[in-house]
Amino acid sequence: MERREFLKTSLASSVMAASGGAVMAESPVSGAREFYLLRSYSFTMGPQTQVAERYFGEALIPALGRMGIGPVGAFRLDIGPQTPTYYLLIPATSVETLAMLELHLTKDAVFMKAAEPFWSAAATSPAFGRMESSLLVAFEGWPKLTPLAGAAKDKRIFQLRTYESPSDAAHVRKVEMFNNGEFAIFTKAGAHAVFYADTLVGSRMPSLTYMLSFADMAALNAAWAKFVADPAWTKLKSDPRYSYEEIVSNITNLVLSPLACSQI
Repeated sequence: MERREFLKTSLASSVMAASGGAVMAESPVSGAREFYLLRSYSFTMGPQTQVAERYFGEALIPALGRMGIGPVGAFRLDIGPQTPTYYLLIPATSVETLAMLELHLTKDAVFMKAAEPFWSAAATSPAFGRMESSLLVAFEGWPKLTPLAGAAKDKRIFQLRTYESPSDAAHVRKVEMFNNGEFAIFTKAGAHAVFYADTLVGSRMPSLTYMLSFADMAALNAAWAKFVADPAWTKLKSDPRYSYEEIVSNITNLVLSPLACSQI
């Protein structure tokens, strides 16, 4: 079996297993759930971040645009366990597009020329420390990215949250909570949701990840205060299906700001 077909078959099988067989066709249809590549790059203090920002803005994001991929998010970690770290959020309508991304990029001569300082950095002066990737699928109830438009994008912050669960059954119930009410509670509280997604391939599974946007930290704190005080949240979290045991075992909470090249 050729490598391309092996990857396509293997990842399709992973998607089916992770989402209970409820997977959308690779040909996009109305309402089809998107897939996301969430990638983090860790750096050491110094010139690495400048090289990365040029790579994102001048090579990668334009090349993804030529492939019909976007909007692409590019973020700087402001509050979290390890800085400097940058995050990329790349959406697509199929698993194969994301799995084969680098192979497609190497066929783009314009990209390869612009990417040279980042892709071919010497071992004695690497462009980044480590890179980690997760493959996600959008929740059924929130199937596509909802980026901010126009002036609303200016001076925003983004909260990236990952919930790990102690079992697959607990994870399924936590995803249910979002589809059964949490979306509306977040919106009512003033949080702009960018995406909600289930982890198909990544570390520390089973887990889900979502991203919210706010004008600033004051708005973030105010929205969360409204969320936890909402009677709808009290009722949802008290439902016996979700409250008889802990269904979230660990939460990772990051605060990000968009890079100049970010399309989100």
